[in-house]
Amino acid sequence: MPNPISDPLVENIDTDADSDRVLIEATEEGAVTVWINRPQRRNAFDSTTIAALREAFETLHAQDGVRIVFVRGAGGVFCAGADLDWMREAAILTEDDNHADAMELAMMLKTLHELRPLTVALVEAAAFGGGAGLAAACDIAVATADAKFAFSEVKLGLTPATISPYVVAAVGPRVARGLFATARVFDAAYAEKVGLVQEVVADAAALEAVQARLATEILACAPGAVGHAKRLVDDVWAAPLDHALLEDTARRIARARVSPEGREGVDAFLNKRKPSWAGQ
Repeated sequence: MPNPISDPLVENIDTDADSDRVLIEATEEGAVTVWINRPQRRNAFDSTTIAALREAFETLHAQDGVRIVFVRGAGGVFCAGADLDWMREAAILTEDDNHADAMELAMMLKTLHELRPLTVALVEAAAFGGGAGLAAACDIAVATADAKFAFSEVKLGLTPATISPYVVAAVGPRVARGLFATARVFDAAYAEKVGLVQEVVADAAALEAVQARLATEILACAPGAVGHAKRLVDDVWAAPLDHALLEDTARRIARARVSPEGREGVDAFLNKRKPSWAGQ
């Protein structure tokens, strides 16, 4: 069971969040887990849950010492998509009200995507609709072998609009067209094949092992450099390979070489010692 946000283990994380829809736990080394905490609703999204997730991600963005952020669902389910009551409410809203509602989801996903630490979705059981989009918005997704995925919006006369930037970036336009247009349910093996997840493990125990492994691995990486590397991918993947891009990338590595992290990392390597960020 995740530790509530008031747990002494996470006293270094400053937040005003008072919703139990989202819980945060953390280790002293800076491994943070954000739990969607609606197990009775299979962790489905509603406006309150989306707002709580956005606040959690905004809080983590401002925190020094956070090295890696895991996103999980309490009760053994990642996220079943949209809450039915939330969908009923949306059906009677005006277009403008629905636009404002959808923007909250869009901004929550963008906040997650722009976090400086590495972000990892740990998917169990189900990641449907917005839940699959949440996994796609993370840098890495790991799923249990029994997990199921779907973008089922078109069966309801809707489109997976707000999650589409992250899904298309993860699986590519052709695969996304097929998954969006058919709304078919697919398994973790297919999700790995198309790039929606990067690793499939046997069960929840193996998922815990992956979480521990990644938390350990990230300690070897300079936290500032991790954030810069993530931004690098966003900036270059669709850019033309022209002189401006060459200048930009050369400037980035030059800046990194003379930065405190760069000097510390190279010195540690040459002198066969751990860098300062790796602990003892």
